[in-house]
Amino acid sequence: MELQRQDVSFRVGGSDLAGWWYLPDNPVGSPAPCIIMAHGLGGTRDAGLEPYAQVFASAGFPVLLFDYRFFGASGGEPRQLISVRHQLADWAGAIAWARKQPTVDPSRVALWGSSFSGGHVIVAAARDRHIAAVSAQNPMTSGLAAVTNMVGYAGVGALLRLSGLALRDQIRGLSGRKPLYAPIVAAPGETAAMSSADAAAGYQAIAPANWRNELTARMALHLPLYRPIRYARRLKCPLLVIACMDDTVAPAFSAEATAARAGLKAELKRYDGMRHFDVYVGEGFRRSSEDQLDFFRRSLGSGSP
Repeated sequence: MELQRQDVSFRVGGSDLAGWWYLPDNPVGSPAPCIIMAHGLGGTRDAGLEPYAQVFASAGFPVLLFDYRFFGASGGEPRQLISVRHQLADWAGAIAWARKQPTVDPSRVALWGSSFSGGHVIVAAARDRHIAAVSAQNPMTSGLAAVTNMVGYAGVGALLRLSGLALRDQIRGLSGRKPLYAPIVAAPGETAAMSSADAAAGYQAIAPANWRNELTARMALHLPLYRPIRYARRLKCPLLVIACMDDTVAPAFSAEATAARAGLKAELKRYDGMRHFDVYVGEGFRRSSEDQLDFFRRSLGSGSP
C-alpha cells in the first residue's frame, strides 16, 4: 500500500507543534481509526519512530507522529526543555487535532508511546476517557524506579552530580536565565540522564544526524515524582504493555506492575533477553511492530492484511 506523508502543524499553549500525517490509500474504514505517536525522553519524530508509523499506516490506519514543543521541528523556548506538564498538554492537543480530521473516526483514536512517552500515553488515556486503545512499549511508569535503577548501574555519585546540575538549572529557570544542559545519553561513568552500558549506542543507532544529545538538567528533579503507574486503574480502554526483560532504563518490573494494575484491560508481552533500545531495530523491531499491529487491529479494526 502506498502512503501519503504530509507535514502538518497544530497549536498548543502558544507553540506550533510539527507533525507527520500518514494517510493510507485504502484506510480501514471511512472514517478510519487513527494512531497518534510521539517519542520518549529527548527524542524527535525522526529518531526511529517512522518505521513504526509506516507499519501502522500500511495496514490502513492514519497515523499522526509529532514532535513535542521545545524539540525537533516544533516551536517553543527554551529548546530541549523536558516538561511533563507541557508534554501531556501536547498529547491532548494532538488528540484534539486528530479527532477533527474528516478521515478519522473520533471514537477510535489510539495512542502509541515508547519509554518516557510510554508513560505519557497511559496518563493521557486515563484523563481522556474516549481513547480507544493504548500501546506502551518499554514504558517509564515510575520515575522513582528509573532513578533507583540508575543508581544501580551508575552509582550514587552519578545521581548526585546530575542532581546538583539539575538544581542549578532549576534556579536559572526561575530567574529567566539560559538553561544548563545535561547529555541525554553518555558512556558508563559519565553524567547523563541515561548512562547504562547500552544507552549511548542504542540511542545513537536510531537518532538522525542533527539530533541534539542534551536536555535541560532540571528534568532530574522532577522525574522521580512522575508515576504514570498510578493512572493504570483509571484506564477505560485496552492496554498493551511491552516489557524488555533486560531493560536497564525503564525497569521491566515497573511495566509488569502497571499491566497488573490495569487488570483485565491489559495485555503484557515479555521480551526475554532484550534491552531498552532493542525494540527499535532488527528482530526487536519486527517483533514489537507485529505485536502492536495485531493489538491495534483487534482493538480498532482489522486493518489491511
